[in-house]
Amino acid sequence: MKSLNNIVLFSLIVLITVSLTACGYSTSGANLPAGIKTIHVLPFKNKIDITSEVTTLDRFRSYRPLLEVDIRNAVIDRFLLDGALKIDDSENADWILEGELAEFRKDALKYTSDDETVKEYRINIIVNISLFDKDGRIVWSEPGFTADSTYFTQGANAKSEVTAIDDALTDLARRIVERVVEDW
Repeated sequence: MKSLNNIVLFSLIVLITVSLTACGYSTSGANLPAGIKTIHVLPFKNKIDITSEVTTLDRFRSYRPLLEVDIRNAVIDRFLLDGALKIDDSENADWILEGELAEFRKDALKYTSDDETVKEYRINIIVNISLFDKDGRIVWSEPGFTADSTYFTQGANAKSEVTAIDDALTDLARRIVERVVEDW
């Protein structure tokens, strides 16, 4: 019994040691040019025309007010989490990220057997983003940058539209930060 306790204790010590010394993934400093340390995220502009006519194809059109504010906040939070670039509140940062909310889509993916009730939706958030240096020169521009999330309206995997939008925002912020930091 004493031998078994020693083996368990030794295994536990090895496991803890390996866990503490293992390599972790970090984008910190990944592919950033020398001297680039800060970024300013401008408020996103809303370019969605909510006054346009709704067609039968757009019958599930909806919009979450102030989504452009939520996008900017999610992007800033993701930069803070990533840590590769520090957020600078002034436009004197090394880089300036500018964006606009181009489209918000809610598409039906699956219907119930009566073909009237939607079982699954996909949320798409589409933005146009551009990265500028502090002198106003464009570093890159990415129109139609998209993130999405799907959700079920019923069953064990059901979630609310609000949760699905939040998931899409998280996906969008992650993709934007990866695009800036890793220059994909």
